Amino acid sequence: MRFYLFLVGLTILATGGAAPYLMNHVDALGYVTGALQLGGGILICGLFSLKMPWHGIIGAGVLALLGAARGIGNLPGLAKFVTGNRPHGFTPVMELGVTLLCTLLLVKITRTLFQERTRRMLESAE
Repeated sequence: MRFYLFLVGLTILATGGAAPYLMNHVDALGYVTGALQLGGGILICGLFSLKMPWHGIIGAGVLALLGAARGIGNLPGLAKFVTGNRPHGFTPVMELGVTLLCTLLLVKITRTLFQERTRRMLESAE
């Protein structure tokens, strides 16, 4: 599970690093700030999970939920991008990528927590 936390955190940070080369200056500045906060937070949760696994995983789940919810709010911009209205350039596509990463991480964390709950319930029944 920690591998996914580090992978998603580093991937989001990498998209933030690529943003100044793919976007105009105004959009890139906002995107880089958000990518550093979200990717850095998930990376910190991954580091925190080395010492206290469930606390770090749950913290990353909360951050993934926040990232996915923010990305869903950006879907109207993606619809404009697809129809040809592109005032923000490539930004909606990169935001969609971060949204998908956060959604996949959230699903993975939820599955892991349900598996742990089932394991503990079966363990207590014996």
